[in-house]
Amino acid sequence: MADPFGIIGVIGVAGQIIQIAVQFGLDWKDAPTDVRSFVTELQALKTVLSETNTNIILNQDFEDAFRGRHSALLSQLGAAAQDTDTQLMVSACQDGLETLLKDLKKQAMGHRIGWERLKGAFLAKKTREAVENLHRQCRTLNSLLAMDTLAVGVSIHKQIKEVRKEQQDWHAVEECQTILDWLTSIDYSTQQSDFINRRRPGTGQWLLDSEQFKTWVGTKNQTLFCPGIPGAGKTIATSIVVDELTSRFGNDDSIGIAYLYCNFRRRDEQKFDDLLASLLKQFAECRPSLPRTVKSFYDSYKAKRTRPSTNEIAKALQSVVALYSKTFIIVDALDESQVSGGHRARFLAEIFNVQAECGANIFATSRFLPEITDKFDEALNLEVRASPEDVRRYVEGHISHLPSFVGRSSNLQEEIKTGIVQAVDGMFLLARLHLDSLIGKRSPKALRTALSKLPTGTEAYDYAYDDAMQRIEGQVSGQEELAKQVLAWITCAKRPLATSELQHALAVEPNEPELDEDNLPQIEDMVSEYFVRMQRKWFPSAKLNITVSCVTYLSFSVFRSGACQTDAEFEERLKLNKFYDYAAHKWGYHACETLESCQDILDFLQCKPKVEASVQALLADKSSEHGYRKWLPERMTGLHLVAYFGIETVVQPLLGSMGPDLKDSYGRTPLLWAAENGHMAVVTQLLDKGADIEAKDRYHGLTPLSWAAENGHMAVFTQLLDRGADIEAKDTYGRTPLSWAADNGHMAVVTQLLDRGADIEPKDDCGLTPLSWAAYNGYVDIVELLQPKP
Repeated sequence: MADPFGIIGVIGVAGQIIQIAVQFGLDWKDAPTDVRSFVTELQALKTVLSETNTNIILNQDFEDAFRGRHSALLSQLGAAAQDTDTQLMVSACQDGLETLLKDLKKQAMGHRIGWERLKGAFLAKKTREAVENLHRQCRTLNSLLAMDTLAVGVSIHKQIKEVRKEQQDWHAVEECQTILDWLTSIDYSTQQSDFINRRRPGTGQWLLDSEQFKTWVGTKNQTLFCPGIPGAGKTIATSIVVDELTSRFGNDDSIGIAYLYCNFRRRDEQKFDDLLASLLKQFAECRPSLPRTVKSFYDSYKAKRTRPSTNEIAKALQSVVALYSKTFIIVDALDESQVSGGHRARFLAEIFNVQAECGANIFATSRFLPEITDKFDEALNLEVRASPEDVRRYVEGHISHLPSFVGRSSNLQEEIKTGIVQAVDGMFLLARLHLDSLIGKRSPKALRTALSKLPTGTEAYDYAYDDAMQRIEGQVSGQEELAKQVLAWITCAKRPLATSELQHALAVEPNEPELDEDNLPQIEDMVSEYFVRMQRKWFPSAKLNITVSCVTYLSFSVFRSGACQTDAEFEERLKLNKFYDYAAHKWGYHACETLESCQDILDFLQCKPKVEASVQALLADKSSEHGYRKWLPERMTGLHLVAYFGIETVVQPLLGSMGPDLKDSYGRTPLLWAAENGHMAVVTQLLDKGADIEAKDRYHGLTPLSWAAENGHMAVFTQLLDRGADIEAKDTYGRTPLSWAADNGHMAVVTQLLDRGADIEPKDDCGLTPLSWAAYNGYVDIVELLQPKP
């Protein structure tokens, strides 16, 4: 920074004066007191000016601290300051001191000047006043500096508050996400993005322009039901509706939007309570702040490591929906939702109840199934069909994939568009299949012949897929094998596989201890229920091969060290081994379908570290904020895993080397795992081998009978009773099997317990009876059954 005021000059002159005065040597002791005082004051002024120059004028940090804000000190000393009091005083002081210095230099050069004359020079009024004025100004500057310091302190305090608020906001967002993920980890937004990205511009506009849709959007408490035949494009239509609603109302906090994409492959994670929890999560996360109902759920249940009941989730959903002035609930593919256990019926009843209580608008798609269409007989109705315009758009967008001679003939292009539009008859998926069937044609004549033979009607899909499979079988052997492996995995997988998971699954080689990265194939996503129906024809060994691939993957050398010891280590293992999560979660279900055992499965189950690594991925509760690793049961054996999945074919071989009552770190035996999950055949084999029918786990104290009652596994429950299980066994909380059955709405279990003489009035440690639990959760039929008879 420059020295616009001459402060450095004053410092220099003052320094010279002081130096010369000191050089006077012995005579200095004879100097008058007022001269000494002046020199001392000059020394102090020099020090102040020097420090001011170093710490303020030359200090860029000081100027930066006031960038964009006013500084009282810089208004006097800053580069932009002009003709300030300080500047004038510095200039006057420098003039006076230079005059004094001139006289002193004469003395130093030998010109004898007496103290009287020097005294006059030192104490010249002009010089003295200049020094004193500048000294006073320095004190003023010091006051200004104090004011600036205070201002900076206030500013820092404000910044700290802002940073603290940002941190609090960040932690609040993080906590909010943790709570929402605890409700359910299922997220449909990725599917929505995928579906809407497949839409060609203009596709489905007929739906948005329809009177039914306009009425549904514009009127509260409306239901729009859009049934359609298979392949009509119902899912894409749903994504178009979601996209339209989010575009219109996405920035309006008073309007809530939640959507579900049902998928028959995801039925295990789309039960009644899963679907309700997903709706609750979506409506909750769209609020400006997390609703207290949801926060209280988390606070109440997370510490206990339990979940809210279905009835509580339903009540919370209503309370959150009521916070909005208008809400939209969109459900795609109701026909693919889980039917067993009454999950679909209960879900429909609940969303209609939300509509009745809160005026929600419901949009749903389904195939033409009477048990579903009858539920919407009073709703606005609009069938989803692939319109000729939409099919033409699709064909136009993909006609470039056909042989080059098609691009040179506008007439042939028109024939293709017209032929495919007529053949698909409202089934959008057929347009893709028919277009693909024309790709390999070598001449216009061959293409026209194929075009004239495009299958139509209800059997068209099977014909089209048969043709596709024949084309696959016509490829070179390596490509044919890979294509069939891809289709087998997609068809038999227990949930949709990510591309990276599928690549790892396909890269598994029998008897290899590691995954060869060079063996990862390039694949595309393709699936159809046709292959589910036809898997015996096309993939007769798929189930066994997939099971072996899963256990081979779980037997890789990377898992031989057993379970990871920290969350971070475990998450890194999941990240690096893409197929680890799927293999650990689903291998057992694939094994159940093979109806045969194999040495690969037994070798895996008899290796303790591999079993522990598999159990960690299977049971890790990653919704915990931290330390979920410590909540995992340890010492689980291969027999525990078999009981968990219900793999009856390997129970006997394992019992040859393992006892039936082995306990994991939670104190759970294989029989407890099998009873909880309803695996009748495994329960039977374990009981036949003398398994303890009254075994209790360490934490909850539930017996096999209580686990079966809680989960409504009627066949297992009946067998345990027939084998002499204690009907009044109490757990850690003082609850009996009847209490658990009533709490979870299992009417058949409650009925059998009463028929066998179960005590109807036992109170648990909270003073609640089975009747209290049934009433709390709204199970009216069970309440009526448990009511004391007059």
